[in-house]
Amino acid sequence: MDELGFNKLFAGFIMAGLLMLAGAKLADVMVPHSDLAENAYQIEVPEASAVADAAPVDKGPEPIMAMLADADIAAGEKLSKKCTACHVFNAGGAAKVGPALWNIVNAAKGAADGFSYSAAMAGFGGAWDYAALNAFLAKPKAYMPGTKMNFVGLKKPSDRANMIAWLRQQADAPVALPSAEDIAAETAANGTDS
Repeated sequence: MDELGFNKLFAGFIMAGLLMLAGAKLADVMVPHSDLAENAYQIEVPEASAVADAAPVDKGPEPIMAMLADADIAAGEKLSKKCTACHVFNAGGAAKVGPALWNIVNAAKGAADGFSYSAAMAGFGGAWDYAALNAFLAKPKAYMPGTKMNFVGLKKPSDRANMIAWLRQQADAPVALPSAEDIAAETAANGTDS
């Protein structure tokens, strides 16, 4: 392309730009606009205190202690198959990705020999009583933020009761089932009626 061709091309780009600017200005003149005094559609937003008052209070997972006496041990064993990729349940079993869970009910949290726990688990303290197992199995990461356990949890209270009842049996001497006082305390703590 010669010099005249480049000039024509360059002039074409300049003219196109000028036409766009002129068109935009002409559109502004032809279509007047003004700011609205108020919004055409009102959206009612509650005050912050009203939202805070209305927010539901999470009292934790549904109580399961009353279900443990009648729990389906076989269903709990079937549910435990989800856990066998990371845990063993037999006496003297070696830790895998997760710790061995023999004698886990009422055992100290983060204290099994031969396993390197996350800082969250090691520093959590307490024992794996029925209430703690229920809360952990419902939502592990909500119960213990920072845990390395990659498990979404068991949503159904009956599944958690079955699993915990089966775990209770995986012990040298299974711990006692919850007393009526334990059940009443769990129910009161969760604000539910049984």
